[in-house]
Amino acid sequence: MDITADSLARLNDNPLYRVIGIHLHEALDGHARATLTPDPQVCWPSPAQPHGGILFTVMDTTMAFAVMSVAEPDRGCATVDCSIQYPAPARHGPFVCKAVAARKAGRTVFVRGEIVDANETVVAYGQATFRIIAAKT
Repeated sequence: MDITADSLARLNDNPLYRVIGIHLHEALDGHARATLTPDPQVCWPSPAQPHGGILFTVMDTTMAFAVMSVAEPDRGCATVDCSIQYPAPARHGPFVCKAVAARKAGRTVFVRGEIVDANETVVAYGQATFRIIAAKT
């Protein structure tokens, strides 16, 4: 499923994404890219340093869109398992998350991702398993 510019605009209008500071840029052929410009209210315990849960949300979200870009039209996905490691503090935003659907086996998709800061330092690595599901009607 190609996620078109119109679809991206609708997705980015999500209230959660606006509050956190997530902006999805692309999702095509198993690849997705998003940025995080964290709102100060999601930075804790240090100003301008997003909480690890925020980084997790950006990673999970970006990975999900990588999965949806290889799914059939009108299909969604659900996270089955997600593991993230934080090798460095997230101090220098904005942050860029890239995800790739590494392998698809039936309705199961294995995904890898990373988040880098403005200095290209990796602040999070992730891997996840998603299940493609029928879209809710």
